[in-house]
Amino acid sequence: MLTVNPKEIPSSQLHGYLLGSVTPRPIAFASTIDKDGNVNLSPFSFFNCFGYNPPLLIFSPARRGRDNTTKHTYENVLEVQEVVINMVSYSMVQQMSLASTEYPKGINEFQKAGFTEVASTLIKPPRVAEAPVSMECSVLQIVPTGTEGGAGNLVICEVILMHIKEEVLDAQGKIDPFKLDAVARLGGDWYCRVQGDAIFKVPKPLDRLGIGVDSIPAPIRYSKVLTGNDLGLLGNIERLPDITNVQDFFSKYPIEQALQAGEDAVHTMARIFLSEGKTEEAWKVLLLSLR
Repeated sequence: MLTVNPKEIPSSQLHGYLLGSVTPRPIAFASTIDKDGNVNLSPFSFFNCFGYNPPLLIFSPARRGRDNTTKHTYENVLEVQEVVINMVSYSMVQQMSLASTEYPKGINEFQKAGFTEVASTLIKPPRVAEAPVSMECSVLQIVPTGTEGGAGNLVICEVILMHIKEEVLDAQGKIDPFKLDAVARLGGDWYCRVQGDAIFKVPKPLDRLGIGVDSIPAPIRYSKVLTGNDLGLLGNIERLPDITNVQDFFSKYPIEQALQAGEDAVHTMARIFLSEGKTEEAWKVLLLSLR
């Protein structure tokens, strides 16, 4: 185990460890404007949503580590306290990356990266037409966290209007993550595409009181086959299933063979059930093996 004291290593090395560890990070593709009307467009991965009543976003255009200068986005929101946060889909990631080039002040990254400006409804900075979601925001507060290179500048924004392309919505009018096809930042030059097997469901335990991993019988909890994720699924059940009448269960699955083959075979079958979302069936075969 590598143990790192942030005060004992170069800030550039710490930067790499942090950005390589805290991943994936969503991207705030921020469009701003200065007091003279010059438009700027730049991506930031120090970003997330921090409330929805009121709807708050925070992103941080940090001070540059190499020379301790500030970014045009930060300077712009000090002058005009408005910003559009555009979300980035896979189809626009290379153009987004190009917009991160440190062009001189006054250069319009919309034009350099080939994006289309669309006038916002309530604020001055334009939004990105190609973005699947754009949020017009009022800047509530800017909080500098330091004066040295690498220090953050927390830009706290309230969303006052959202623009969502209908093509990323499902039949219920909710944002479909597969259709959104978002990208996120990792460390170094690495990105993550939120698509395919990267998207999966985890049942939220908000509507139930799970028994917890500590209530799982020891032979199951300390299994050589079941993983921590498997135990988390097993511990998220409210009550153990009834195994007094399991004739249908035996007729539907090869339970007898697994029981005869031993503990590892039973636990392997339980893992298969869990991978198929059949938590109750997984518990049944596990409990039968304990009888």
